Amino acid sequence: MVEQSSEVRIAGPDEGTDTSRSDANPAAAADTERELALALADVVGTAHVPVDGHFFTDLGANSLVMAQFCARVRKRTDLPSPSMKDIYRYPTIRSLTAALTPTAPEAAKPEGADASPQAPAASPERVPRTSSRDHLLCGFLQLLIFLMYSLAAGFVTDRGYRWVAAGSGPADIYVRSLLFGGIGFIALCVFPVAAKWVLVGRWKPGEFPVWGPRYLRFWFVKALLHANPMILFVGTPLYVLYLRALGARIGKGVTILSRSVPVCTDLVTIGAGTVIRKDSFLLGYRAHSGRIQTGRITLGRDVFIGEKTVLDIDTSMGDGAQLGHSSALHRGQAVPAGARWHGSPAEPGGTDYVRVGPARCGTARRAWFGIVTLAQLFLLYVPLAVGGVYMLFIEVPALGRRLDPQTASLSWAELLPDALLLSLVLFGGFLVGGLLVVCTVPRLMSYVVRPDRVYPLYGFHYTVHRATTRMTNVRFFAWLFGDSSYIVHYLRGLGYDLSHVEQTGSNFGTEVQHETPFLVTVGSGTMVADGLSIVNADYSSTSFRVSRASIGARNFLGNNIAFPAGGRTGENCLLATKVMVPLDGEIREGVGLLGSPCFEIPRTVERDARFDDLRTGETLRRRLAAKNRYNLRSMAVMLGARWLHVFGLTLLALLSADLYGTAGQVVIALYLAVTLVFTTGYHILVERVIMRFGRLRPRLCSIYDPVFWRHERLWKVPDRHLNIFNGTPFKSLAWRLMGVRIGRRVFDDGCYLTERTLAVIGDDCTLNVGSKIQCHSQEDGTFKSEGTTLGDGCTLGVGSHVHYGVTVGDGAVLAADSFLMKGEEVPPHARWGGNPAVDMPEAAGPPGDPAAPPSPAGAASATAS
Repeated sequence: MVEQSSEVRIAGPDEGTDTSRSDANPAAAADTERELALALADVVGTAHVPVDGHFFTDLGANSLVMAQFCARVRKRTDLPSPSMKDIYRYPTIRSLTAALTPTAPEAAKPEGADASPQAPAASPERVPRTSSRDHLLCGFLQLLIFLMYSLAAGFVTDRGYRWVAAGSGPADIYVRSLLFGGIGFIALCVFPVAAKWVLVGRWKPGEFPVWGPRYLRFWFVKALLHANPMILFVGTPLYVLYLRALGARIGKGVTILSRSVPVCTDLVTIGAGTVIRKDSFLLGYRAHSGRIQTGRITLGRDVFIGEKTVLDIDTSMGDGAQLGHSSALHRGQAVPAGARWHGSPAEPGGTDYVRVGPARCGTARRAWFGIVTLAQLFLLYVPLAVGGVYMLFIEVPALGRRLDPQTASLSWAELLPDALLLSLVLFGGFLVGGLLVVCTVPRLMSYVVRPDRVYPLYGFHYTVHRATTRMTNVRFFAWLFGDSSYIVHYLRGLGYDLSHVEQTGSNFGTEVQHETPFLVTVGSGTMVADGLSIVNADYSSTSFRVSRASIGARNFLGNNIAFPAGGRTGENCLLATKVMVPLDGEIREGVGLLGSPCFEIPRTVERDARFDDLRTGETLRRRLAAKNRYNLRSMAVMLGARWLHVFGLTLLALLSADLYGTAGQVVIALYLAVTLVFTTGYHILVERVIMRFGRLRPRLCSIYDPVFWRHERLWKVPDRHLNIFNGTPFKSLAWRLMGVRIGRRVFDDGCYLTERTLAVIGDDCTLNVGSKIQCHSQEDGTFKSEGTTLGDGCTLGVGSHVHYGVTVGDGAVLAADSFLMKGEEVPPHARWGGNPAVDMPEAAGPPGDPAAPPSPAGAASATAS
């Protein structure tokens, strides 16, 4: 079995074998051995498979082949059902048979007794089907709400602009900008809170169908919370006060760094001194089989929640408990007081994730930090923003003369040059000026916050650290330079120590983030896919410390990984997608790590090495030069496409300004609606043009193949603008226009699709926030892609990840934070979960079920002090 600590390894052909089990029923074991060998031989296309042959080193199989083997075996009722974790732990037919064959006492149970050590399979769950009429009516009402909100915003903006414009002199304009901007900011913060209490009152555990009247209120409140400017104060005591105003019970000294806003706040209890790291989800709700389910999340005092974690509904943690990085609590799980758990689903472990000592940070310091933050906002940022927009309208002739009611409407010959010039200045200024700022200003600030020194929260050093993090994590530049040779120069400009770079042309993807770039070391020859978060700052409830995070040489890092400072990995490691990087035990070298908690797998297999000849010598130099030229053209194409988008928005702004004197508030509202439609349609068109209105096909090729370069170009088409459609029928419509073969009445609360034309999604599916369908893999210079299919009525849990070549049967459910590996086949109506995902029926009942496990003692009352 996997040890409770992070230090694990693969069992050899004879390791992990329970000899009492195989010897107790030798005839059954021999039959199972023979049938498994025949099934594997059929999958790998060979006449004979030795029972002692290692799946990966002797037979040359890989995880995709073995996933197909597992899927084929699961369809046979006369054979035990292996999982991919079983395959890696018992990598021969003999050891696998010994591990899976029932013992003699179990086989001899009386007829009718349960012969399986596992829980009985759950009965098929009927997925409620909402009528198309309700689906369309909900979408219509959501559109109407958006238009009414836009009209209200236009009315307020129009009145405020006219009042600021009536000012005389800079001082008067400053005061008017301060008053209008300050009152507007307060209104934007207070309105969602008031709307929540009026429309919902207090959230209670329960469930209701999507697309209905109750869901419409839920969606409206959620949309307002996500658009609330208080999100800008994440990581400060002001954000905690905001959540308390929404009904969350939060104790003193709580530090929340995650930008994922809890929606059902009345169901969230957080004890004093708790720390919640970034990229974590504790929403208080989940979408499940066409219904919204709400439930409690209870955290005791001094709890620690790591990065990239998910807390499902009806979960709890006792006083002093810890949940590690890349981990999850599934519904019904309760961590005892003082326990340290990790993994997905979480299990006991010994790692201490609070790695920085305390500092003096009391209530007075937090209050003073909040007051200073508000003073900066209202006295500096708000007047500059409002007054700056006003001065832009007045001083820029292209806008000022159009706002003058005495000026007649201008022709297209006058509009186009002004829009062209203004868009070039705005876009070019951001591109050049932004690069200069992010590569110079943070370097100066780096001398303020010294490594390995403990600083108190909410002071000068904390402010400088937050500013450094924000300035050096601008997504636009990582998107621009990522998946090309030029990302190396950009990261070095930020402050990364990349040692001697062995250029591959794909050293880093388009999504990489860090706490501070000046304490990141990446070894030579290492390649990183998307979604890497380098955790080189440690936090407690009173202090923080930055320290160096080192990634070894010749590593490959898959998608969506949190790599902490002190990670126990060395050279020549494969870190699989969503792996939990170990923080204790020996240094892992020359192996692969998979899962959460992680276990060892082969570093590479024969199939993955077939393109090695393209990665050395003259062939590499020639192919890399060609890839660089193609990537440069891709960057130029995407910059041109981005500028055209800015040009279109500028032209619409000038047209709106030209009509402003007629009905100002209506013009502003229409501008908000038209720009949303224009932005969505424009990016859909860009992607379809790059695709030449065709579809992707499954591929297995080198990253130095032009086929892959064309695929990379697609990844540069931005799609985060689609998040505004989360929870509405318009999200599915946008996916369909982008080439996704998607069914009717699909509920998408925030799913991400990397290859739109390779994904197939059935009717009435439920896709939760943070879920991802990734139809490709890029490992050590080899690119693989294949379609993934979700049947009707499937559910993807919060933060779940589905790989390529996967088939999910009708009505199947994938639990929160699960990783469904490539090539897996999930049977209809099955419940899978974990990292990697296996058959795992949900233990907890519906909200309010008395069988659900109780919260740890002391957690519910943890906010008393």
